[in-house]
Amino acid sequence: MEQMSIGQLTDYARENEELCRKNDNIDQRLYDEYGVNRGLRDENGNGVLTGLTNISKIVSSRIENGKKTPCDGELWYRGYRVERLINELEPDKLGFEKIAYLLLMGELPSEEKEETFREIIGKCRTLPTNFTRDVIMKAPSEDIMNSMTKSILTLASYDDNAKDISVSNSLRQCIQLISEFPILAVYGYNAYNHYEKGESMFIHNPDPKLSTAENLLMLMRPDKKYSAVEAKVLDTALILHMEHGGGNNSTFTTRVVTSSGSDTYSTIAAAMCSLKGPKHGGANIKVMEMMDNIRENVKDYSDKDEVGEYLRKILDKKAFDQKGLIYGMGHAVYSLSDPRERVFKYYVKELAKEKNREKDLLLYENIEELAPQLIAEKRRVFKGVSPNVDFYSGFVYDMLGIPQEMYTAIFAVARIVGWSAHRIEELICADKIIRPAYMSVMEEK
Repeated sequence: MEQMSIGQLTDYARENEELCRKNDNIDQRLYDEYGVNRGLRDENGNGVLTGLTNISKIVSSRIENGKKTPCDGELWYRGYRVERLINELEPDKLGFEKIAYLLLMGELPSEEKEETFREIIGKCRTLPTNFTRDVIMKAPSEDIMNSMTKSILTLASYDDNAKDISVSNSLRQCIQLISEFPILAVYGYNAYNHYEKGESMFIHNPDPKLSTAENLLMLMRPDKKYSAVEAKVLDTALILHMEHGGGNNSTFTTRVVTSSGSDTYSTIAAAMCSLKGPKHGGANIKVMEMMDNIRENVKDYSDKDEVGEYLRKILDKKAFDQKGLIYGMGHAVYSLSDPRERVFKYYVKELAKEKNREKDLLLYENIEELAPQLIAEKRRVFKGVSPNVDFYSGFVYDMLGIPQEMYTAIFAVARIVGWSAHRIEELICADKIIRPAYMSVMEEK
């Protein structure tokens, strides 16, 4: 039998696209008629309550005189404000491992427990024999998230207890994956950079004595060198991206798949597939693409009138990608401010000084000031608009010399901690598979 080519199958799919569009289209009025909260959110952006969690809390409004009022955003990890956790670290102390312990175990570790946990993370930062050659180097991809997901699923083949979903075994697997994620990300990029882009190949072994942030920087650079400021800024970025409530798309995916009784590797792979979407973890790449476009079209970064005029063109769908969006502005939950952005900005300024990028920082700051005003002029805003953490994270990664293909992968290196915490909580607390309802509006024939 003659095999169908990709081209033939593509032509067939294109020919039938309109048929799908006709028969899968649902009248938008029906959503209102049946009270369906699309995206599990109401018109004000409030999520439909689907569960309870002890892991983190997001605050974006308060009840004052019986009325819901927007407030500066807050992010709490296990009862602690995230900015407090970061600010109370010693100036030369990197805190990713300490905060990871907090999220996983539910309480801050003693010095002894923290040191033990750091040692465990360091010693687990290894891959099975020949895994790099046989899995990561085979069929490299520009999509590093796909490369990592392939590796995660393959790691299950090396685990004799891969299907055991007991709490202790799942915790063991999660700690192993938290340790391995930086290697999967960097090695996946190195394979693509060599085989697809024709660049030099270098594979450094991780150092068990270094932190997660330090290992990331060391593994990505040919000379293995990095500064204390670089390590501190990346460590802070990882902490801020580590966890963000149970309702974000990838964490909810983690809980949905966990509720089905699936194993840890499949669950985390599913979360990876969710995170890679441009509406979720890929948002910082869109910010960088937009900023590159603005730099090409704005001559004087200090001229707010010129910057504002070009932002209006973007909002009017006359510039950049014609979507009418200023990326990095606004958030599904926060209104007046994103607490992660406020904390992060201090470290962004420090790094910009070290890298002589103050001019670029000025452009970001002007956009941060002007964009909310311009957005409010153009459209109805229900809960306020402010810069989110993605607005600056891409800029930081760029200053650190991290290629754009790695941006979402770096996000995953951090968020694996939150996913792991929610998987454990779901295993302990929930005994029902998550199954929301869809109303059928099908015409019987």
